[in-house]
Amino acid sequence: MPKRAARAVRRSRAVATSGGGTATGRKPVGLSLHIGLNHVNARQYEGWDDALIACEFDARDMSRIARVRGFTPSVLLTRRATSAAVTAAMHRAAAVLKRGDFFFVTYSGHGGQVPDTNGDELEDKYDETWLLYDREFVDDELYRLWGRFESGVRIFVLSDSCHSGTVVRNKRRARIRASADTAGELAGRKIKALPLDNQEEIYRAHRQMYDKIQKANPMGSRAPVGASVILISGCQDNQTSSDGDRNGLFTEKLLKVWDGGRFKGGYRKLKLAIGQLMPDDQTPNYMTVGLPNPEFEHQLPLTIT
Repeated sequence: MPKRAARAVRRSRAVATSGGGTATGRKPVGLSLHIGLNHVNARQYEGWDDALIACEFDARDMSRIARVRGFTPSVLLTRRATSAAVTAAMHRAAAVLKRGDFFFVTYSGHGGQVPDTNGDELEDKYDETWLLYDREFVDDELYRLWGRFESGVRIFVLSDSCHSGTVVRNKRRARIRASADTAGELAGRKIKALPLDNQEEIYRAHRQMYDKIQKANPMGSRAPVGASVILISGCQDNQTSSDGDRNGLFTEKLLKVWDGGRFKGGYRKLKLAIGQLMPDDQTPNYMTVGLPNPEFEHQLPLTIT
C-alpha cells in the first residue's frame, strides 16, 4: 500500500482505539483509485491506439473530489495503468478495508468486449472490458476483485467508457451510432470504443491469454461478493461514451451535477440528474452488485462516515 494510504489507515485505527469512532468503536476509512488512459500500448492491441484527450483530466478531477471528501486517493495514468498495477492497487485496498469502510474507483478510457468462454454471459456471450495500457481488463476479473473485499465494505464505481453499463458484471452487445438528435452534443467528440473489427482482431491474436483469464475466473459474475458495490456508468452496454477536450461527456455532466459538493441526494438521484443532461444515445446506467445495502444507496455520495 502507498505510504500515504497506510498512514491514513493507521490514523483511523488510532481514532477508533481512542473512542472517537462510530458505534462499533472505529472510524471508517476511505481509499480511492482513479484510472485514466489517453492511449494504450499499440503493440498489445495489434497496432490500434485511437488516442483520447480527456481521460487523464477525468482521473485527476475525480481524485481531487475524493481528497476533498476525505479519501486517500491513488492515481494511475496511461502507461502506469497496467493490468498488474490496477490489480495490485485493488488487492492493497482489499487487504486493509474492513466492514463500513469505503473504496471509490473511477475509470476513464476506452471500453471493449471479448467473447465469453466461462458461460456467465447467457444473453450476448460477450464480456465487457476496460482497455488498460497492456491489455483489456475483463469484467470477470473485476468481479473476482470485489469478492476479495470484506463483507460490509462499500464500493462505488464510476466508469466513463463505452459498453460500460454493467462492466462490474455484463449484459449485451450491439453497434450504436449517434442519432441526428444528438449530433450537436457529440459533434467533435471522439468515441471511447474499441471498434468491433479491432476487437475481433485483438481477440484472435491474444485468444490464449483472454481465454486463460476467464478460465481462472470460472464463476464469472456468479462469484460471491460480500461487499456492497454501486456502479454508475457513462452509458449502457450497447452504447458508446464520448471523449471531450477537458472531460469525457459523462464526467463533464457528473461534475456539473456534483457542483463542487453542493449536490444533495443519494446515488440513484445522482445517476438520474446526470442522465437528464446526457444525449439520448449515451444513457448512464445504475446497478448494484454483492450485499444489498439500501442505507448506502441513500447516503450522500462519497460519504465515508
